[in-house]
Amino acid sequence: MLKLKHISVTFNEGTPDEKKALKDIHLELEKGDFVTVIGSNGAGKSTLMNVISGALYPDVGDVLINGKQVVDLPEYKRSKYIGRVFQDPMAGTAPSMTIEENLAMAYSRNKKRRLTPGVTKQRREWFREQLKTLNLGLEDRLNAKVGLLSGGERQALSLLMSTFTTPDILLLDEHTAALDPSRAELITNLTKKVVEESELTTLMVTHNMQQALDLGNRLIMMDKGQIIFEAHGEDKQKLTIQDLMNEFQRIRGTQFGDDRAVLM
Repeated sequence: MLKLKHISVTFNEGTPDEKKALKDIHLELEKGDFVTVIGSNGAGKSTLMNVISGALYPDVGDVLINGKQVVDLPEYKRSKYIGRVFQDPMAGTAPSMTIEENLAMAYSRNKKRRLTPGVTKQRREWFREQLKTLNLGLEDRLNAKVGLLSGGERQALSLLMSTFTTPDILLLDEHTAALDPSRAELITNLTKKVVEESELTTLMVTHNMQQALDLGNRLIMMDKGQIIFEAHGEDKQKLTIQDLMNEFQRIRGTQFGDDRAVLM
């Protein structure tokens, strides 16, 4: 479903501030894979997500989604293949628009633009049914401005919107990091439910090591622009946080150091 081949990205090339953000990355996700990504600051996780989404073009390499080469497509053209939820709850929705209007935009993302009403009676009822799955009471607040929602409610809405069109790839970019523990747990549980029920091919960046272990069928660890460790299936299920720390030290010869990492 997703294939990255020979992806490299260098920032400020040829200057004293040159930094190789990604170094010859190879990564393949089969349909239904749920891959969690961990790594210290500067490991290249966000750069990887931006390359996949089209927010950033690689210096070299190929990005294929469902067999289609998309490396030269801008972000807005890739949006019909990709759903994305950001760390900032404010980023994935339009705060000045209502819940209903936001849902209508997401619903039309991969459809041809036509001069027809964005919200019909039938579509409104469908929106309500979808919102009920969040168990937040948002189905009774369709005309509320999204800017008035809490961070957790906005992230839940963003998650729902990103999966409306059953995207080929779902990108979750530290989407629980800005939430308090109870809301983060809510969004984590919703994520697991939505991904499993829709069998979405998903790549999730997180600083929460326990979350990375609990979710998904694959885990990759990045450092200095490279994938340095990967675990699948039963091997992943057996891993502990200490195992991940030990693997990093074994591979890199130093302790995993990231002030933002959440160990539990």
